Formats: sequence, structure tokens, C-alpha cells
Amino acid sequence: MRTLFLATICLFTTALNTVAAATTSSQIRDAAAGFIEAWAEQQALQNLDVRFTVGNIDSRLTLAACNSPLETTFTTDPLSTTSPSVLVSCSGERPWRMYVTSSVEVHGPALVAARPLARGERLTATVLQERQIQINASRRGILTDPEQISGMLVRRPVNAGSPITPDLLEAPNAIERGDHVIIMAKSTVFSVSSRGKALASASVGEQVLVENLRSSRTVRATVTAPGRVEIPM
Repeated sequence: MRTLFLATICLFTTALNTVAAATTSSQIRDAAAGFIEAWAEQQALQNLDVRFTVGNIDSRLTLAACNSPLETTFTTDPLSTTSPSVLVSCSGERPWRMYVTSSVEVHGPALVAARPLARGERLTATVLQERQIQINASRRGILTDPEQISGMLVRRPVNAGSPITPDLLEAPNAIERGDHVIIMAKSTVFSVSSRGKALASASVGEQVLVENLRSSRTVRATVTAPGRVEIPM
């Protein structure tokens, strides 16, 4: 009887230790919440307000005990999605991985249209204003520096109050068809310049056909600045 009693006690103690040592669903959820909370505190230093909730995990779930701190990371960028998942993992003797869902709102300053904007309209400081918006609700990105987009053209109409996103903008033409331009012909040793006439419109970095006014030859050149093009020698 004594032997049977001791065996029963050992089995009971082992079962208790196993349950106590297991990683529970609440521990996994707490790890994910703590990770997002720490990330939110970092974003606050950038004047961003983060609000979040962590998804529920089945309370019956238990995973192997982890003999090292749980590792956490986002699987998607929380600044570009409202529902990033957090990967909670253990790299201990019995490794495992668990994905935890979350709902995240990131609010911060962004440039919006101060009034309705027409297609082809050039952006200036007077048509822009800064407003607090939910940044990660826009998958097209946001813009915050008016100087970086001043002079850009609007690709399509924009309603008042709508965020200004990169896909809405295009660079204006540096050269218009018929403009007189300076043609620079460069090599590694020297360069020469001549005058020409643009046969099409183009922006900086694009190629354009240019007529050399001295030789009447048509050449393909790259626009380097307003009124200036370059051809290799």
C-alpha cells in the first residue's frame, strides 16, 4: 500500500509540475500585448497615438514550457495595416510558434487637401493643411512635409480633407514641347554645349527628342534640369 501511495503522489506531483510549467494562452496573449504596448510607447516619441486590442486565444490552449523569454515580432507593418499579427515564439528546447491577431489604430499628423483640388493642379502651401488622421487606415501611405511635394502636380481630382498620398502626385514637366534647351554632350574627359529645341514634353530623368539648332540633327537626350538635357559622347 505504501508503494502504491508513493507512486500515486509522484504521478500527481508530476502532473502538477507539467501543468504549471506549460505556457498558457494568457501568457502568450500577455506577451503579445506587452510587445505592442512597448511599440506604442516608441511611436508616442514620434507624436503618434496608438490604440490597440489583442485578439482572444482559446483558454484551453497550452504549449510546451519555454526555458527562455518569449520572442515577439510583427508579421506585417502596423503602420500600413489595421490588423497586424504578432508572432509569439519560443526558441527553447521545445520550440513553438503562435500567431496572435490584433487590432491597431495609429493616429498622427498628415497632409490633407485644404480645398478641392483639380487634376493637374500644382501643389502649394496654401492648398495643404496638416490634420490628425488614422495613418494606418491608408494603404497608399501618407505625406507630412509640404516642402517635399511643393510644385508637384495632382494626377486626379482630390476632395477637400482627403489625405495627400504619393500615388496622387507626379512631377511637373521640366521641359515643354517647343522649349529652347541647352544640350550638354559629356564624356569622361570634356563636355560641349549647344542650343536645341525640345520636340516633346518631359520631366527630369526622362528621355526626350531634341533638335540641335546648329546642325538640325535630332538626338535623344535625358532631361537633367528645367531647360537642360544631356547626351553621352
